[in-house]
Order: sequence, then structure tokens, then C-alpha cells
Amino acid sequence: MVVTGGMEKCMKQYLVTASEMKRYDRNTIEKYRLPSLLLMERAALVTVEEIRRVYGKAPCRVAVIAGGGNNGGDGLAVGRLLMLQGYEVTFIMLDEEDRYSAETARQIEILREYEAQVFSTIQDDEYDIVIDAILGIGLSRLVEGVYAEAIEWINQRNAYVCSVDISSGIRADMGEIMGCAVKADLTVTYGFRKVGQILYPGAEYTGTLVCGNMGIDERSFLGEEPYWYTYTGRHDRVLPVRRPDGNKGTFGKTLIVAGNDQIAGAAMMAAKSAFRIGTGMVKVVTAAENREALQQFVPEAMLLIYAGDVTSEQEEKFKQGLKEAENWADCILIGPGIGMGKQAQELLRFSILKSSKPLVIDADGLNLLAQDQGLQDNLAEQGSRGRTVILTPHLGEFARLYGCTTAQAGEHLTDYPIRLSDRLQCTVVCKDVRTVVAGHGEQRGYMNTTGNDGMATAGSGDVLAGMVTGLLAQGMPGVDAAVAGVYLHGIAGDLAAERETNVSMTATDMIERIRDVILLQQDGME
Repeated sequence: MVVTGGMEKCMKQYLVTASEMKRYDRNTIEKYRLPSLLLMERAALVTVEEIRRVYGKAPCRVAVIAGGGNNGGDGLAVGRLLMLQGYEVTFIMLDEEDRYSAETARQIEILREYEAQVFSTIQDDEYDIVIDAILGIGLSRLVEGVYAEAIEWINQRNAYVCSVDISSGIRADMGEIMGCAVKADLTVTYGFRKVGQILYPGAEYTGTLVCGNMGIDERSFLGEEPYWYTYTGRHDRVLPVRRPDGNKGTFGKTLIVAGNDQIAGAAMMAAKSAFRIGTGMVKVVTAAENREALQQFVPEAMLLIYAGDVTSEQEEKFKQGLKEAENWADCILIGPGIGMGKQAQELLRFSILKSSKPLVIDADGLNLLAQDQGLQDNLAEQGSRGRTVILTPHLGEFARLYGCTTAQAGEHLTDYPIRLSDRLQCTVVCKDVRTVVAGHGEQRGYMNTTGNDGMATAGSGDVLAGMVTGLLAQGMPGVDAAVAGVYLHGIAGDLAAERETNVSMTATDMIERIRDVILLQQDGME
């Protein structure tokens, strides 16, 4: 799916559910006295504009396949405007007249006045463009009967397919395919993008997504904003403002507990990413075997190392060093590559029980947390007292923490992360194709639309954890740091894919592109 909309800089873009969109539509009609037919006509105008921009001028053969609801009325209006501009348009209504909405019945009357013929069955001719206006955003059950047959027919055509508002067969709230769905080349949606057009598999059926302005905007919220939002393009207020008179302490001190005697890369990438995103100082707590690798890859970082076989005196010295490091730090990241052993368990317990500093838990730290209900309870208690905690699980780690299957976690991406954030009194970054950020007590949730499939590579999560922690160290509030980190991490992935391809890119390529991400942010401020 490609999301467009003519924006040069990143702006906050709302993502709505079916019920939210219906409420905003109703608010516009009742509060601002805009007639439904006028909104329908404006929706048709913006759709025709997009079709002409993509496909060009007439002559062109068009089939409009419409249902009896208002989505069908939108499609009929689109077809009428194309007909008046010289396109050869065939209108097909799949429903009987007694199932037409009032607005769709009116569109049929208008077509008859123009002496347009409306068929009740699909005319199996050749078409250049097919307008899909069968089922709208209110779909909540499996597609069957004539609707399924029409969708199958559309998908078998060698024609350019434009879906009106939403591809028929997609559930607007979840992106679920309700039995079958139209595979659109272009979807022109109205007012706001729908959650189901952003989540997969719905996004795959949406094609190029254009959000048209047809008279419903933020004023139609009447104080009830949508829960979900995203950022697209460039944004000029994501990174924290840097003081020109600052020093390395001003920009934050990050303590990273990462890497065991078998894994050095996680600590290396997390530390490097924290530096790249702007934190002033980084200290890494890691196994002694990682010393040389870290000194070469991140020479700027300070080290506190531990070994597996030590005397009691050496162990006490390490514990004292860990306490001093915790006192020194502005925030802590624990988990990347620490393993599941006793040392890792003790380090996690220290980070949760012996510190009140802002905390990011990732990777192995999450798996250890999932095994310890007592630590979870303590974490929730600290969160209720105001401690900033950010969890960054992928779907498998999330499932272990939440207590569900990985498949269930993916199916409930708009629900379960909110519940887990409330249960553990923290911010949850649930990583998937569309990563979501849910903060405890927050009225808004973030759904990320930057990034690409090349980011599904080892170390990508370590880079994100380092970026989020680095932003946290610079004083950003927890939810803001999580959202900014996820968003910028996705842009770094996109830039890495452009340079290395999404097949060949690696996590270290993303780290190198953080510099370019910051340059883009600075350009956006000009």
C-alpha cells in the first residue's frame, strides 16, 4: 500500500474506525448543516479528480458496480461525473430498490434524468476502469452471494480498479478480509484514513491510498478525537530541541544493560543508535567477552563489564559499580542480548527493584519479565507512582507477556497493547508490520506507517531500543520518546532500503541512516 495525500511535511494524521467516521459524518450533517447529498457530491468530485490524474481523459470505458448503501451512492455519483466528462460508463446495481439508502435512491433518480441506463447484473464486457462501490466501512460480516460474485469478477478483470472510500470486503476497524475483498489499484477514502486500510492484510488490498477532503475535518470531532493517529512524510517537532549552550551531560546519560558472553552485537547496535539519535553519554553493562568488540564499534561508550566466574570480592565490586552507574544515568535500557540466565535475571531485578529511573525493557528482558509475575506486579506499582517504563516487544514477546498466542496478538493489535499498558502501568511498543504505541492513561494511540519489509532483519529491534532510550535520556516524556523513536526508526529503514535495497539492508545500515533522518528533520524546521 502507498499512502499519498499531497503533504510535503509530516503531519499528524488521524486513523478512524467505522463508528468514529459515522459519528463525524453525522456531526457534520447535524451540527454544520451540510446535506448528505452535498457531501456525497464532493466525495465524488475528489474521486474523479484522482481517477483523471492517474488514468487521463476520456474516451474510456468504465463500469460502476454499486451496492444499495451510501457507498453505492458515492460510486454512482463518481460514474455520473465521469459520464458527463465523456467517459463511457456502465452502471450496475447489485441490490434491489427496497434496499437502497435514501441518498443512493436519489442518485438513481438523477441518473434516470440523465437517461443513463442502470443494470441489475454485471455486463460482462471489457472495461478500462472499474469503480468498486459495493460495500462501505460498515461491513461486519462475511461477504457472500452476489457481493462475493461481484468481487471475484472485479479481481479477474484486466482493468484499473478504484475503490470508493474502502475496498469492498475489508473490515474498516481491523483490516480483516471478510471472506473476500476487492484488490484495488487506487482507493480514495474520505475525511480520514481508516484503521483497516493501514493494518494488514487490508493495506495489501487498498492499493494507493488517497485521502480526499470532502467537507469532514477535525471540526467534526466535536471534542471526541479518534484514538489512533500516525505520522507521514517529515515532521518538524519530533526530535527534542537542543540547547546551543549544552554539554554532553545536558543531552542525557544512558545506561544500557545488553549483551552476554555469546552475543555482542545487540549491545553494540543499541549503544551506537543511542549516540546517533543524540544522547550525550552512554555506559554499557555487558559481559567481559564483549569488551573488545564494543571498544571498536562504539569507542565513545564507557563500559562496566562482568564475568561468569568471579570471586566474591569481584562480584561485590561489580555490584558497587552497577549502583554507581544507576546513580549516574538519566535512564536505563535492559534486555538486548542478555540471555535468560541467572546473571540476566539479577540485572533485570536490579533495574526494576533498585531503581526509579526511566526504564526501557526489550528482548530477553521482556522474556524474563514474562516469567516473573512478582516483577510484573512491582513494575505496575512503580508505574502507578509515576515511573516511566517502556516495553518494546515483538509479537512473540508480547504474546508471552500478555498471555495469548502470537496469532492472537497480531489479530488484536488495536486492543491488546492498550490492555497490557493498563495492566502494567507503562507504555507498550508492540512491534509488527504496523508497530503500535499505547501509553497507560493516554487518550491517543500511535500506529506507525513508516518502514518496510527490509527491516525484518536481526538487530533491527536493538536499533529501535537504542533510539527510544536515547530520546528518553534527552528528556522526552515516555510516550513521546516511544512514538518518535518508532517513527524515526521507520524512516531510517526506508532510507537504508533506498540505498541498500530492502533485500540487502542490515540493522547497521539503519544506524548509518539515522544521521540522514536527523538532516531531514532539520530541513523540516526551516
